[in-house]
Amino acid sequence: MLERTTEMNLLYDFYGSLLTEKQQTLLELYYLEDWSLGEIAEHQGISRQAVFEAIKRAQATLHDLENKLGLLKKYHERRKIAQELSQQLERYPEAKKTVEPIIARWLEID
Repeated sequence: MLERTTEMNLLYDFYGSLLTEKQQTLLELYYLEDWSLGEIAEHQGISRQAVFEAIKRAQATLHDLENKLGLLKKYHERRKIAQELSQQLERYPEAKKTVEPIIARWLEID
């Protein structure tokens, strides 16, 4: 469950602004604020089932965007390469001081 939540949070970071305001609100309450479906339903004045279906649709939209654009995949690839570079730099302490800040900046690029 934690892995799925982490994945959804990352997808939301990359693509959340492409969702409707309602979808954004529901996902934020569910994943970021950790509200239950019942709590969200009561707060929004809709049924628990409506919340469930809306969240499922928003999740599907995020996954569809990832399948088309691949930003999360590229992010994971960059992190893997950066980790490999950092491991290789362990053998060269002087170079590590210079290169690690560059790697950190590279990871921040979306």
